[in-house]
Amino acid sequence: MIHHPPRSPAASQTDNTGLEHTLAAPSPWVVRWSGLADVQASVLDVACGSGRHVRWFMQRGHHVTGVDRDIAGAHRALPQADFLQADIENAPWPLVDAATGEVREFGVVVVTNYLWRALFPVLISSVARGGVLIYETFSAGQETIGRPRRAEFLLQPGELLQVCSDFRIVAYEEGVLTGPERYVQRIAAIRKGAVKPADHSPQRHLLS
Repeated sequence: MIHHPPRSPAASQTDNTGLEHTLAAPSPWVVRWSGLADVQASVLDVACGSGRHVRWFMQRGHHVTGVDRDIAGAHRALPQADFLQADIENAPWPLVDAATGEVREFGVVVVTNYLWRALFPVLISSVARGGVLIYETFSAGQETIGRPRRAEFLLQPGELLQVCSDFRIVAYEEGVLTGPERYVQRIAAIRKGAVKPADHSPQRHLLS
């Protein structure tokens, strides 16, 4: 079931008053690499949780769809956003073009703190050519310091590089973060195949 915000003169302007107190801050990795997105790109936030990255991309002017099994909290925090309630692990992928039966494509696909390997093919297919995948989640080693501990929820060394083998890798990291301490693996990658005009200027992405 998808929740569409009511359309009104004010609907196109996000009212963020107080949201900083109800939603966690976006991941610094997502913040850093969201500039890879085309300004008009649509965004899909998979396993969107509280909606923190839905809010982040909405603030940047993108149309965002958040999908999760439980969207009640996110919908309360962001009633003007589009959320899709779906069991993406045990039911068919819900974002499919009704006319063609093909997976819907987005200019940006974001996944954080979530891993379900059976979804890798559909996640890759959800990224439009020239679009961006921003992925960050727990990796092997996390089981030594806290949850999640089960191997099926932890990326193995270099796993995201294998998943994105047909993408252009812009950034990749794996290691330990602090505050709180956790083992992570993360990637920002662009799907190959977009045709650019001859006079297209390359994007400038600051590296820190």
